Amino acid sequence: MERINKIEVLNKSSRSNTFLWNMNIGFFGVQMAFALQSANMSRIFQTIGANPNDIGYFWLAAPIAGMFVQPIVGAISDRTWTSFGRRLPWLYVGGLVSIIVLILMPNAGNLGLGYGTRTSMLFGVLSLLFLDVSSNMAMQPFKMLSGDMVNEKQKEKSYSIMTFVLNMGQVVASIFPMILTMIGISNVASKGVIPNTVKFTFYFAALTLFICCIYSFFKVHELPPKEYAKFHHISEDQTNGQHNIFQLLRTAPKAFWTAGIVQLFYWAAYMYMTTYATGGIAEKVWKTTNVSSTGFQAAGNWFGFLSAISAVVGAIWPLAIAKFPQQQRPLWAFSLFMGGLGLGSVSLVTNKYVLILSFIAFGLAWGANTVIPFTIVTNALDGNNIGTYLGLFNCTICIPQILANLVGGTLILQFSSNHGVGAQHIMMLIAGILLILSAISVLFVKETYGELEKIKINNKN
Repeated sequence: MERINKIEVLNKSSRSNTFLWNMNIGFFGVQMAFALQSANMSRIFQTIGANPNDIGYFWLAAPIAGMFVQPIVGAISDRTWTSFGRRLPWLYVGGLVSIIVLILMPNAGNLGLGYGTRTSMLFGVLSLLFLDVSSNMAMQPFKMLSGDMVNEKQKEKSYSIMTFVLNMGQVVASIFPMILTMIGISNVASKGVIPNTVKFTFYFAALTLFICCIYSFFKVHELPPKEYAKFHHISEDQTNGQHNIFQLLRTAPKAFWTAGIVQLFYWAAYMYMTTYATGGIAEKVWKTTNVSSTGFQAAGNWFGFLSAISAVVGAIWPLAIAKFPQQQRPLWAFSLFMGGLGLGSVSLVTNKYVLILSFIAFGLAWGANTVIPFTIVTNALDGNNIGTYLGLFNCTICIPQILANLVGGTLILQFSSNHGVGAQHIMMLIAGILLILSAISVLFVKETYGELEKIKINNKN
């Protein structure tokens, strides 16, 4: 059968466009938190006195948190039903903590902790840890909702809407400091203090996330157990996940592991981009390594703008990919390859406007990799333990980031005689190579349809 005919066999009802948009709109606020974290944390760490050689170690807190939080949230929510649903309560708890941290984090330099002291570094790391834990708690429910309530024909559409919404959140978060600078808000501050442009952006993100949580509370309603069981062709007593994590890993579909190989290279590259892009751009374009300089802070703003460019591309590109379902994997590989060329070029480009082309190329990779892996993995599942599996699949995002950070400090020292200072652009070349390896890995991914296979087995019996 053709791909579309296969999934039509499942005969599930389709959702309205309004339903799909309401289900995903909360991504806007959650992604603002993630985008600010990605675009500004290296800038914040260096502003309060961190050495570039140590930044990768500070970033370890975020992926370690995600590696544990998302599987736990997925596993518990798989077997917990409440009057508010089983996924959404995690959104409300995670959203509340994220709001608090978004307000506290940019004030690291105003608390009298000292420039470059252990106390100020500890505050930064703990803030990043709590922001990532809470953001993961808020993000995971939305990923699981598409698996819970959307049929196989519409999953790619739902994840494309998700990608569009989260990228719009990233666009706003990324360009907001630049907009504030343009209207006269100071983009520089005294040594060790975070500029007001960054502070006010974090405050705006906190307000936006609050509004998104309220909107989701009133507009999104999960399927009750009976309807969920009917929708997924399972008995009602199967709606509560009963297998432990190690059993699930042993029986995970092949698509789970092969897509995970692609993720391994992609997210290591992404980690190096978020960690070293600001410093690398400052080195190549503004010719500075002085974190207190106007040039370094301008590079931080420009990276935010470039992140917005890649986010716009990443929002539109999946909608185009969705029109060619038969070419999903080739387009995925092409997108990752182009992203590799884009990130690698950052190590060479000395004109800030040429970097726009570099990040347009990366936007193709970002957009495709946000949609296609989750579409392939959720289609391969049979309706049981969706939350746990998606939480475990998040480890294919977190583990490569942890590994990248553990070796990043050693790598950057190989290219600099000054404790990593002046070599951050080299790390962008390494990021590009890793993305090209992820493109090659797509060749090993095979799509399967878990619920369809289960129906075939039941019919034989």
